[in-house]
Amino acid sequence: MHRFARLPVSRQAHPRWLFCLAGVVACSASWFIATTTRAADPAGVPIFNGTSLEGWEGNPDFWRVEEGAIVGQTTAENPTKGNTFLIWRQGLVDNFDLTFTYRLTGGNSGVQYRSKDYGNFVVGGYQGDFESGPTYSGIMYEEKGRGILAKRGERITIAADGTKTAGEPIGKTEDLQKVIKTGDWNEYRIVAQGPRLQHFINGQLMSETIDEQPGKRATQGVLALQLHAGPPMKVEFKDIRLARTKLADGTKKLVLVAGRASHAAGEHEFRAGAMLLKKCLDASFPQVVSEVYTGGWPADPTAFDNADAIFFFADGGGGHPVIQSNRLAQIDALAKRGVGIACLHYAVEVPKEKGGPEFLTWMGGYFEPHWSVNPHWKLAQTQLAEGHPIARGVQPFETQDEWYYHMRFREPPTGVTMILTAVPPDATRERPDGPHSNNPTVRAGKGSREALAWAYERPDGGRGFGCTGAHFHKNWADDNFRTLMLNALVWTAGLDVPTAGVHSPVTADDLTANLDDKQPKKK
Repeated sequence: MHRFARLPVSRQAHPRWLFCLAGVVACSASWFIATTTRAADPAGVPIFNGTSLEGWEGNPDFWRVEEGAIVGQTTAENPTKGNTFLIWRQGLVDNFDLTFTYRLTGGNSGVQYRSKDYGNFVVGGYQGDFESGPTYSGIMYEEKGRGILAKRGERITIAADGTKTAGEPIGKTEDLQKVIKTGDWNEYRIVAQGPRLQHFINGQLMSETIDEQPGKRATQGVLALQLHAGPPMKVEFKDIRLARTKLADGTKKLVLVAGRASHAAGEHEFRAGAMLLKKCLDASFPQVVSEVYTGGWPADPTAFDNADAIFFFADGGGGHPVIQSNRLAQIDALAKRGVGIACLHYAVEVPKEKGGPEFLTWMGGYFEPHWSVNPHWKLAQTQLAEGHPIARGVQPFETQDEWYYHMRFREPPTGVTMILTAVPPDATRERPDGPHSNNPTVRAGKGSREALAWAYERPDGGRGFGCTGAHFHKNWADDNFRTLMLNALVWTAGLDVPTAGVHSPVTADDLTANLDDKQPKKK
């Protein structure tokens, strides 16, 4: 936080009634406050390995690892001109329970969360503050924003118009200060659940903010550690553990997993496609909080913990990200909890023996080698599932793409709905036999209508979706195809699709953003 922008802390907060056991001569006010505001600690997952800054990024002139702790330090010879931050790069945070221990030698520091990354290791947003002085530890401060939102000892609600209302005080700031061990290790805990943001130090609630101001509040953003500008200081962090918690109030979490680059420019643009879908959802459907992980599998160990749906857009077959290691079991456990599973294009394919049974269970269908085929062709005689939410606002469309067909579906196909169907040209059935190209069953089906996208309602209430298009990135420019996919993601997450569908205009710049650095395909 910016120390020089602060005003003196008010002394208007009143302590709760305190009582002492008979025979006890002296008792600590802070201890009694703690008994009424302490929350059980979460288990959490370590997001700092204790030995290196792997997964974190900051200016190496100021950050290092020493004796199992992250150390941020400035000196008279090596000052920072402005506040600088060490940013956790393995994911964003939304609803969560974070614990860590800190030790501060001089100055002021804090932890940013749901914050914006402004580049060059500058971050702004919510901050759990702490300092070496007696005033600010535990407050809610908004870096590069509204300043102090809640002082220590306060419960503050910020209304839609920005008006602040104070609730029942937590306690006097001087009593709360007694809980903090100056110059020693302290445990800090941040609980962010929807608009309610709580800061604890050594088990004691220090401040609580309920932020209801649209355009100012944040539901998602980066996590970062602060090193403050000013006199020389040193801050140490260790035992950093993150537990994600479920979203509430009609909001759902969608995790989009984008695969590594594998094809020529404009093809299999998994990262750009996933990030475009996120941009569209952020702009048009705020009931979904989405997060994109690139590179084939999240490095974030908590990535799926509060997911309501997971979307895979990646290379499939033997290289599908879910069939590596024990990931099939991991995703299967999530599906059994009701998490929706959606796959696009090559990601609908897995080996028949390893992944096939699971995909039938999660999504109701998949691309089975030596059964399904992958020709390039233009849609013809397109039909959409009348009355299904995913088809809302979608008109028949024609795109040239690598539309796989002849999927393997559950038998019997109870709960499976064919969302998008078309009649492939007979020429697509005349290719030589192979694991992807053709087989006698496909050849015998000339003139047949084929399913290109489907939805599955599992008996346990979970949902699945598969679509075979999107080989070519340019097809995201088609309003109907894009709406179909956005509808599908919203539906798979367990939400209702608007009557007119999830519409989201995109620009030429949107379509060229985040493309992989790949060479054009040679002609």
